[in-house]
Amino acid sequence: MAATEHAMEISGLGVRFRRNRRGRRSFKDLFAGSKRRSRPGEFWALRDVSFTVAPGESIGVVGRNGQGKSTLLKLVAGVLLSDEGRVDVNGGVAPLIEITGGFVGDLTVRENVRLTAGLHGMSRASIAARYDSIIDFAELADFQDTPYKHLSNGMKVRLAFSVVSQLEEPILLVDEVLAVGDKAFREKCYRRIDELLASGRTLFFVSHSERDLLRFCERGLYLDKGRLVMDAPIGEVIERYNADYPVG
Repeated sequence: MAATEHAMEISGLGVRFRRNRRGRRSFKDLFAGSKRRSRPGEFWALRDVSFTVAPGESIGVVGRNGQGKSTLLKLVAGVLLSDEGRVDVNGGVAPLIEITGGFVGDLTVRENVRLTAGLHGMSRASIAARYDSIIDFAELADFQDTPYKHLSNGMKVRLAFSVVSQLEEPILLVDEVLAVGDKAFREKCYRRIDELLASGRTLFFVSHSERDLLRFCERGLYLDKGRLVMDAPIGEVIERYNADYPVG
């Protein structure tokens, strides 16, 4: 497959964190990359991760907590920079990877919809045309002039998903944040994801729910200790993960 046919190409990706948050990297360290020796307290959250994604693929990212799943999505979204390797994304991404990502606490729901959609490239005319459907989907008609910081976590999830799912970006990133919403709203979100997949969107889906992974995803990436240990059909990946870490 030619490189231009990839929705995404990840090559030798690695990112390094510090366990002690008080530690800071120097400006020089930012340009040293993998050549700089690791300092005490540092660890590789991801290392030597490589794969390609074709347009329209639905991929489930599997692994225990703290194994690099959310970090991978943040690197794809461009909110983290890697220490080594490359992330090449052909087209924009619609990220639903943190409840508060992109939203400003002191701004109202109405203002946040306009700001967040605008930052993702949606025109003022498009925002105006879709505003009512965004609010209706989020079930926040009575909270349009409420500051974002006063919303419950469930309301924040509803607003975030409603805005992100209206973006026309070809790649959708969904992390565990949907677990915060109530069951009825999750089902509404899942129906919307089905519609996006049917329209040809590419999906990256992080979840601990086998049911949800099997519902949405055809392919699985299994991360363990920051390494990509398996890239295969999602059923095989889940089977391997359960064999490595059996419940009980």
